[in-house]
Amino acid sequence: MNLQWFRVPKDIVFGNGSLEYLSTLEGKRATLVTGGSSMKRLGFLDKAKEELEKVGMKVSIIDGVEPNPSLETVIRGGKEMEEFQPDWIIAIGGGSALDAAKIMWVYYEYPDTKFQDLVEFKFPKLRNKAKLIAIPSTSGTASEITAFSVITDTKNHIKYPLVSNEITPDIAILDGIIPSKMPSHITANTGMDVMTHAVEAYVSTNATSYTDPLAMEAIKLTFENLKIAYNNGDDLNARENMHNASALAGMAFTNSSLGIVHSLAHKIGGEFGVSHGLANAILLPYVIDYNMQETDKYDDIKKQFNIDDLRKEIKELNKKVGIENSFKEVKEVEISEEKFNEVLDRMSKNALQDPCTVTNPRKPSVEDLKQIYINAFYGN
Repeated sequence: MNLQWFRVPKDIVFGNGSLEYLSTLEGKRATLVTGGSSMKRLGFLDKAKEELEKVGMKVSIIDGVEPNPSLETVIRGGKEMEEFQPDWIIAIGGGSALDAAKIMWVYYEYPDTKFQDLVEFKFPKLRNKAKLIAIPSTSGTASEITAFSVITDTKNHIKYPLVSNEITPDIAILDGIIPSKMPSHITANTGMDVMTHAVEAYVSTNATSYTDPLAMEAIKLTFENLKIAYNNGDDLNARENMHNASALAGMAFTNSSLGIVHSLAHKIGGEFGVSHGLANAILLPYVIDYNMQETDKYDDIKKQFNIDDLRKEIKELNKKVGIENSFKEVKEVEISEEKFNEVLDRMSKNALQDPCTVTNPRKPSVEDLKQIYINAFYGN
């Protein structure tokens, strides 16, 4: 029996100012999970705590989630939750904080969980102790919508995409005011993450009539709003549109899965620490070039937006938002030619094993993936 599902959070609360929804919750204890200091510095963490305390909840805070959350971090978070016993886990911040909170939740409810079981998609039944709310501060990862979490094994330099409907948040809160404080380079990287999610979901071998319209609308909103949000962060209309685009793309890809842009991005991110959205943005045109002979769905996108060359259009958008054309040009981390060649075979082999490879429209070999990496490194 070949059954398919379409699953998203039970409730999606959206609109500027929707953070106030937290004051409608019922419960005794809530744990806020966040990343660095930005949510604290900008006042959103205190605002969330204040809204929860309005209804009498005791609140604990787990902060310091790193940009690529590690296994050590999520186990630590699970232990802290075990001591506090929250009814609600509320992740607020970038995709890393949201991803980390999902797996902290697993370790809170099941402290003896073996990470290898999660890597093999063997997840226990959750919601025995708590429910999860996700509040994104960036418009990109869509972790607030999805059944995905990416956790880094720092010892082996591998990012593992973990997937289970158990970790789909119960409630997503999309408040466009929060991402309006993002720096322009993060707006760019996360915005191209949205584009990549949408394009890969649309051409996925597991795409359906339920996911295609969501992916196409996310592509439309990104083409129309990303450059505006990048140039003028205070444009709340563009910010809200990008926040919604992120969630729409997330609804699409959490149900259709993705492709080798993500497989390749996960592995080069694990090796060099290059941010996920930036890696996706650089890789996307090269993967479109590779996949084009196997699917005509890219033609649908071109027709919808009157585009002659989708690869060129993506590269032009990258350029308009300050994103480099190749990994060799990347400035946020150093990726030397020597080190790149040293890990190239390993990255390519690991990318082939990535779960996102399964639904790519063209079935790659290790050599194919290696060549895409080489093209994207040199900008060929």
